[in-house]
Amino acid sequence: MMNPVPILLYHSVTADPAGWIAPYAVSPATFAAHLDAVVASGREPLTVSQYLDGLTGAAPLPARPVLITVDDGFADFAGNALPALAGRNLPSTLYVTTGALADGPHDSVLPPAAMLRTTDLAGLEAAGVEIGAHSHTHRQLDLLPARDVAAELSSSGDLLAQALGHRVRSFAYPHSYWRARVRRLVAEAGFDSACAVGNALSSSRDHPLSLSRLMVMAGTDAATVAGWLDGSGAHAITRKHRVLACGWRQYRRARQAPRGLRWPR
Repeated sequence: MMNPVPILLYHSVTADPAGWIAPYAVSPATFAAHLDAVVASGREPLTVSQYLDGLTGAAPLPARPVLITVDDGFADFAGNALPALAGRNLPSTLYVTTGALADGPHDSVLPPAAMLRTTDLAGLEAAGVEIGAHSHTHRQLDLLPARDVAAELSSSGDLLAQALGHRVRSFAYPHSYWRARVRRLVAEAGFDSACAVGNALSSSRDHPLSLSRLMVMAGTDAATVAGWLDGSGAHAITRKHRVLACGWRQYRRARQAPRGLRWPR
């Protein structure tokens, strides 16, 4: 049994977020304080794929890892998050919604916001950021037919492969919604790791294609993050979490509009 691992989930790092993302955004000063807590914890920072390689024995797994992940692909990642990460030599994993990229096809259901460009991604990777896929449109995959899920996965994976010159290994579920059928399709699409949320520490109970993460909100302070890092402020996911997730899926299905609930849920 491995020690529980905090996988932090961020979205936007800005002092002036769009209204719809504001509950999930942190200021650059708050982000810097969180990263200082990561450094002070003494944990070994890894990308998601490095973590997976450690879990599978393909590489050594540090005794106390920590992972920093960022979803969606907001432009402020390059301007605000990356300098703070690079200044502390902290790797990260950025999950990109390809249909929301500023120079892309604009197929996403995300509301308007300043987003990264496809041409930004190779430079981010060169700076130590692992690029992963976050679907193409950001729809709720667990409510879609299998053919639509497969299209989301292939579109996002193919666009990122073209931008980077290689396939990406990791995926993150939009809204954290997944089920066994979706997870199988993620594996068939060639991804070997995937992140959900769960608001729990990752543990040996996690499947590599449904890793638990801790959602950072606008009001999450450095003391809370420090508690997660020392294991006292969060627990590993339990069977009860999964039962509740199933019930929530049925509720969402019952009230889903034709293109799904708007983000955020």
